[in-house]
Amino acid sequence: MTTEKTNSKLVLLVEDNEKILYGNKRMLEWAGYTIETALTLAQARQKLGTIHPDCIVLDIMLPDGNGLKFMKELRQSINAGIPVLLLTGLNTQEDILRGLKSGGDDYLTKPYDMSILLARLEALIRRSKRVPEQIHMEPFTLDISSGIAMLNGSDLLLAQKEFALLLIFVQHPSHNISGEYLYEKVWGQPMEGNTNALKSTIKRLRDKTSGSGWQITWTRGEGYCFECE
Repeated sequence: MTTEKTNSKLVLLVEDNEKILYGNKRMLEWAGYTIETALTLAQARQKLGTIHPDCIVLDIMLPDGNGLKFMKELRQSINAGIPVLLLTGLNTQEDILRGLKSGGDDYLTKPYDMSILLARLEALIRRSKRVPEQIHMEPFTLDISSGIAMLNGSDLLLAQKEFALLLIFVQHPSHNISGEYLYEKVWGQPMEGNTNALKSTIKRLRDKTSGSGWQITWTRGEGYCFECE
């Protein structure tokens, strides 16, 4: 009796060839990945407004635009840190160099072996999860291993969830982040309309970071933003 592997990682497949798209979807789901799909760049943008995948597998030639331009757009957004595996029929050396220089983390040409795709995907996700021991963004220093955040050298005495929120904000300064995304990342479950825990934690974080030169703002329809005062 065979059983499916388990893997909690979420992958977004962006591919206009439905045979390839759903073939890859079935194989990756069998390998234990959770899969979201998009046939166009418009669909991919819509999906990225509600999910934060661990990796994106991206075709280049799509019906509503060029995947490389989309990837450059991605690198300027809140999703900048998501690794991208370019999966395409463009297979010249110039194509590969262009794809990697445009921000691709890896490049695989069609046709390909599914075992190679799986191995590349696992390697990309594994590398992306390696975080530095400390993150510096003046005037903050966040120590990842200890969960201690310093403001101008003084311990902010943050609770665990306060630290987790500040870490997200420091990694994405001046970007709008939805409350739903923050809640799912910090509390590990959908918010489902329960905003009280998030609001109270953000209020405490605002109080503790007051005077830093940074503020947490909220705009209806756009979410929270960590920006200079």
